[in-house]
Order: sequence, then structure tokens, then C-alpha cells
Amino acid sequence: MQKGFIIAAVRNDEEFSNAATSKSEIIFDLCPNILNIHDRIKLCKKNNKKLFIHIDLAEGIGKDKYAMEFLKGIGLDGIISTRTNLIKFAKESDLLTVQRFFAVDSKSLNTAIETLKSSKADMIEIMPGIATKAIEVLKSKVKSPIIAGGLIDSVDEIEKVFLSGAKAVSTGKSDFWNL
Repeated sequence: MQKGFIIAAVRNDEEFSNAATSKSEIIFDLCPNILNIHDRIKLCKKNNKKLFIHIDLAEGIGKDKYAMEFLKGIGLDGIISTRTNLIKFAKESDLLTVQRFFAVDSKSLNTAIETLKSSKADMIEIMPGIATKAIEVLKSKVKSPIIAGGLIDSVDEIEKVFLSGAKAVSTGKSDFWNL
């Protein structure tokens, strides 16, 4: 298989524990909250993992520049968001950023390209991850590495995503975390 890398995308404590001991070097926490974030950061540091939280879905954590400063201060590596203003706040706080886009048509691809000129996200995630045509279009128009996420069910689909130009695949399927 052509190699990019696999990102463990998790939604609960059991998945998080499994991801922390997997080969995946990065964990996307899709359901973080103010009560579990400290412990998850500690577990990731202990296991040499980078942790990104989906800030749009985070419970009990503000959606402003002070939240980003707080998260950086407690050791978070980065955030995932669909919102340009949160990407900008995170970058100002020296957090890594993944801006998530949903590729549903050519207009959404053009919107993604224009949005990235403003947000300057470190990476972009295109969903669904099997949208190889969208990845091919974006890789020639943006400088940010592309992560494909969503609806990926096989090693063959992962291979196609990497061949189309994505640098990583984020997946909740634990069978793929050790590829």
C-alpha cells in the first residue's frame, strides 16, 4: 500500500484508550469535553501521540480566542473545525489547525479554496474521505496537506485516497489504526 498515515478518529473513552496504544501517531477526538480533556492530553503525551480536538463539537469549552489560549496552555496540540474564525484564533495561540470541509459539489470545492486563503489552516480534511476527485482538485490549488475522512471502509479505498494526493486518512475504524 502506498503510505500516508492513519489518524485515529475517536468518539468515546474506549475508542480513545485503544487509539492511545495503536500505531496511529495522531488522534482526532470528535467528542471532547471540559472534564476529559486534561486526562486525554496526559495519555497522549505518555504515548507520544498528537491530540487534536474537534472544537466545534467540544462540550464545556468556549468557542473563542481564550479557549484556544487555555487549550494551548494545558498542552493540546491542535484543533479541528469547520469555522474559519476558530482556525484563526487557534493559529494565533500557536495550535496546529485542521479545517474540515464537506465536498458535495464544485461550489463547495471553490468555497474551500477561497476559505483557505483567509484561514491559512495547517491542514485540511475533506469529507467524505472517498472523494478522490475533490482531493485531486484541491491538491493542485492549495498548499495545506489534505486529510481524507469519512465513509472509508477498506484498505483499497485508503490506497485510492493516498494515490489521489491525500497525506493522511482519519478513520474511526480501529482495524486501520495499525496499518
